[in-house]
Amino acid sequence: MRNIVPDQEQIALFLDFDGTLVEIAPSPEDVKLDRRVAPALEALRNRLGGALALVSGRPIAFLDTMLAPHVFDIAGLHGAQIRVGGELRAQSEAPGSLHEAVRDLVRFANSHVGIIVEDKRVSVALHWRLAPSLQDEALALMRRTAAAMGPGMRLQEGKSVAELVPAGASKGSAIGWLMETPAYAGRRPVFIGDDITDEDGFKAVNAMGGLSVRIGRDRESHAALRLASPTALRHILLEAAETGRLSADSFAATNQD
Repeated sequence: MRNIVPDQEQIALFLDFDGTLVEIAPSPEDVKLDRRVAPALEALRNRLGGALALVSGRPIAFLDTMLAPHVFDIAGLHGAQIRVGGELRAQSEAPGSLHEAVRDLVRFANSHVGIIVEDKRVSVALHWRLAPSLQDEALALMRRTAAAMGPGMRLQEGKSVAELVPAGASKGSAIGWLMETPAYAGRRPVFIGDDITDEDGFKAVNAMGGLSVRIGRDRESHAALRLASPTALRHILLEAAETGRLSADSFAATNQD
């Protein structure tokens, strides 16, 4: 286990959304956020001097809706969008071929019950959680589509989902970029996620001497610590918001690995 720093060391907190702050839902639109979470994150951001950001595959606009009226720093679409201090600082452009790719994926979804296409404008995800028997076919389609689109886009595989994202976008690079901004610089990064899409974020914070925490026990991970579920994480965050104390020790105390 990685050594945990004393309580007084300042951290920068980075949080995934799906499977981390909320439970995974059958479809992307079905997620529910505990009404206590957004106010707790607001309190923790103030406690951390502003060094709290969401790092998610979701678009910024979706996360703003879920967390309203609170507005947070966000790296959305796996880092293709980055907003800091209320200012959009990075926005990848979608290649022209993405529109054709979306059309092909929608055609596939329309002919297969349970397949969902999530068009994020800069990226596109294909979900098969409601049709697990179609995993091989869906994944093969996404791999062919990624190969046809060329080096400007890459395929990001996750739990019952595959997504085409701009090649230069990743959660790890987004965290690295945020760590160079004033509110985050000089702090110890802590990143909490749950999926394959979070592994590059875990590796990035490990390389920076930070703490990586994975939700769940279902596979191997680069994360140093584990929590059992989003419920366990919410308990930590709500308690920390109430007490005004949050450090790397807060997550190590309930490590489930």
